[in-house]
Amino acid sequence: MPPNLTYASIMFLAGVGVPLLASLNAALGQKIGSPAAAALCLFLIAFTVTAIVTLATGPAALKLLPLQPKHLFLGGVLVAFYVLSITYIAPHFGLGNAVFFVLLGQLAAAAIIDHFGLFGSQVTPLTFTRAAGIALMAAGVALTQKS
Repeated sequence: MPPNLTYASIMFLAGVGVPLLASLNAALGQKIGSPAAAALCLFLIAFTVTAIVTLATGPAALKLLPLQPKHLFLGGVLVAFYVLSITYIAPHFGLGNAVFFVLLGQLAAAAIIDHFGLFGSQVTPLTFTRAAGIALMAAGVALTQKS
């Protein structure tokens, strides 16, 4: 399989996982009466799985962490914000609505990050054609929410 097809397939599966994660964690939060406790459980399981993968594939990289710019660690805050917010909001706002706005935020942020090459990402200018494609994607996502 060509590398780009492999990458696309993995990211497609990750995309499938986002609403599943949101739905499962929101249900857990509802059942136990605490979105924060449900998020903590999710993070403990995620930490365990990630620790096992790290130890199996390259624990030496852990020594390099203290040498990295501190702003690169904000990803942890952002993932906590996402999980806490989707776990709390999805049962009240609807999973589809919650994921819809997450997707809109992802489209906008990805376009800005790519355009400016932020955080070492590959530069992909925001041309009119690309902006039109993103707008079309956003419109498509919006159409999925119409009753």
